[in-house]
Amino acid sequence: MITQRLLALQQKFSKSYWIANTLELFERLAFYGMKAVLTVFLATKAGFPDEAGKLAGLFSAVIFFLPILAGVLVDRYGFRRTLMACFALFGIGYFLIGLAGMSWSQEIIEAVGKRTYVISVLLLTAIGGSLIKPCIVGTIARTTTEDVRALGFSIYYSLVNLGGAIGPIIALLVRQDLGIEYVLIMSSFTSFLLLIGTFIFFKEPESKGPATEQRTFGKVFQDMLLVFSNLKFMLFLIIFSGFWIIFWQIFYLLPFYATDVLHFEQFEILETVDAWTIIFFSVIMAAVFKKWKPFTAMTIGILISSLSWIVIGVFGTTAAVVVGVALFAIGESTQAPRFYEYVSSLAPAEQVGTYMGFGFLPIAIGSLGAGTVSDWLRLSYLTTEPAMMWYILAAIGLATVVLMLLYNQYLVKK
Repeated sequence: MITQRLLALQQKFSKSYWIANTLELFERLAFYGMKAVLTVFLATKAGFPDEAGKLAGLFSAVIFFLPILAGVLVDRYGFRRTLMACFALFGIGYFLIGLAGMSWSQEIIEAVGKRTYVISVLLLTAIGGSLIKPCIVGTIARTTTEDVRALGFSIYYSLVNLGGAIGPIIALLVRQDLGIEYVLIMSSFTSFLLLIGTFIFFKEPESKGPATEQRTFGKVFQDMLLVFSNLKFMLFLIIFSGFWIIFWQIFYLLPFYATDVLHFEQFEILETVDAWTIIFFSVIMAAVFKKWKPFTAMTIGILISSLSWIVIGVFGTTAAVVVGVALFAIGESTQAPRFYEYVSSLAPAEQVGTYMGFGFLPIAIGSLGAGTVSDWLRLSYLTTEPAMMWYILAAIGLATVVLMLLYNQYLVKK
């Protein structure tokens, strides 16, 4: 019976769909493996103990800001060539980041300038990373029909979270056996294998849906001016970025707390709790809150995520971290499915599609802010009053909730 259902599921989607999702799974393994150790690598190996979070935040901000521009490249050069460019840049970029932690490459890095070198290779890698989302998401949209598209994206998001759960565990094994810099080399090697796999197996997908307007850089910048000039909408995106400021601390701050305060060296395991919880609870939370209004579900979700940091601060144990991050993920899975629904309600009726394309901006804004916040908290409280870090993060989250309530009351309802 199970085999028959799997076969029936497989037949609902084209070969290109399954190849794209397989590539995405392994790309996420490489990405989240690298992401799990990046701040620790920058602080302990690359020589940036005071601004590791800021550099990691810049990296993530670029990755999440550029996809709308990358979509133009997909339209112009096709999915296959853009995807190959993505994996090539990822492979080169991860390797060059790893060189910053290698003893034999220090003369080269010093000749360039350590700060210049690290920022340059982080930006190069982030540019490559910005190409992956429009390629894979676009392939799924193009290769699925309306009746199975929701299921198709559900499978895609499940694989993304699975990569986020398994990638850090692989990174842990590599770090323990070879060293933290070799996690970057592993991600580089995986990316080059994906480049070869794309060249051999991935074919330009044929559209099963209606034709869409081809994007141009001129059209993208026109859309940017349209969205950025809507101050009320931009204010909401800035307020909502508060959630992402506290989210990114799972990768920016938690590893240092685990090793320096809890003396739990396998910090990558703690980072996976968020992804595993979402995998197991996202469907349940969606069912529980499906009748709630989007704004209510979002606000409750951010509130739960904000209070989760207090659990870590009060108890200060490894078990408390597991519980706290799991609670954070429950809050995340409560608000995340309703975010775009709420964004669509804020947009002018004739411009919903344009506004939806900028819904990722809070992630980029939040990442920049999170990097600066994590460095400040780590340098100010990690060795003296570590619980205070989590209370401050909870306060940022609660302030986000209050600002959202005020925004809804005085700007949206009026």
